[in-house]
Amino acid sequence: MIKNYGTREEWLSAAVRKMEGHFTNRGYNVPAVRVSCGWPSRGGLAGSKRTIGQCWSTEASSDGVSQIFISPWLDDVCSPQGVLATLVHEVVHAVVGIKEKHNKVFGKCARAVGLEGKLMATTATPELVDTLKAWVEDLGNYPHAKLDSTKSPVKKQSTRMIKCECGECGYIARTSQKWIDAAGAPLCPVKGHGVLYVCDEEGKWT
Repeated sequence: MIKNYGTREEWLSAAVRKMEGHFTNRGYNVPAVRVSCGWPSRGGLAGSKRTIGQCWSTEASSDGVSQIFISPWLDDVCSPQGVLATLVHEVVHAVVGIKEKHNKVFGKCARAVGLEGKLMATTATPELVDTLKAWVEDLGNYPHAKLDSTKSPVKKQSTRMIKCECGECGYIARTSQKWIDAAGAPLCPVKGHGVLYVCDEEGKWT
């Protein structure tokens, strides 16, 4: 019987319950998890190599329950890297533990449940895609509308402020590359120190 879920979280939580047997049949138990639709903490708004899912460890949660986020950029439910395939990937993290990252322990579980390709960006095998479609027949439509991150109301900072730090006292100032090129790095105002060093994006002094 198809159910009509009112929220994305209800639908995603039901999807996790649906996949529990899939994991159990392959020797893995799915722990308690919370699932939400939301931007991952890093890379969720990236134009390329976008992060489409994230699992937070039990240590990060005040009640010891892993929390999973599925990107609102996703709306294709059954594609090899769609909502459900991404959810399976994140549930694998919850099963083996975040500390395993994308190592062999993670890989063994991921392959067992039907994920293939690079472990950091897995895709569902054709067999798993068929399974995902069967789950959706029971889950019904994913109650979600895709969010286009390129139309975010938050404007990106157009000018990167460059960190300048005094090598003697540690005083820090920030300025743009335009002013460094035009007038040089700023002077440290503490105790009459001279020109501040300029720190690049990698934290190296230039």
